Amino acid sequence: MSSVECFASDALRRRVAPPSMGNVKARIRHASRALGWSHSRTKDAWYADPRISISAKELRDIEEASGLRYGRQELKEIDRLIARADALLDGHDPDFHRPFVAAIRAFFGALDRTGTGARGDE
Repeated sequence: MSSVECFASDALRRRVAPPSMGNVKARIRHASRALGWSHSRTKDAWYADPRISISAKELRDIEEASGLRYGRQELKEIDRLIARADALLDGHDPDFHRPFVAAIRAFFGALDRTGTGARGDE
């Protein structure tokens, strides 16, 4: 099983149709409708059947339905903000600024972790 099939299966199970939606059959049906895929195709991806191959279009469908692509964009934006904060704060008085920069990094890092619900996609 390739990492693409693992990613697809994990995204379907955790993001597109999370356990709170009910039993597995209902979750697969929901994922099928959300992605516009056939039930059998969704079921194969759900169980990461090694015989399937996820196309680039299907991967984009999963990214859009799960919001994971937008999470990557947000991560890049947070990294840019951290870099700007480093440039602004790192320099004059290292005894004060280094702990402050470390605190900002920790704050944004905590917001970026999955499962925090801070991005509104949980």
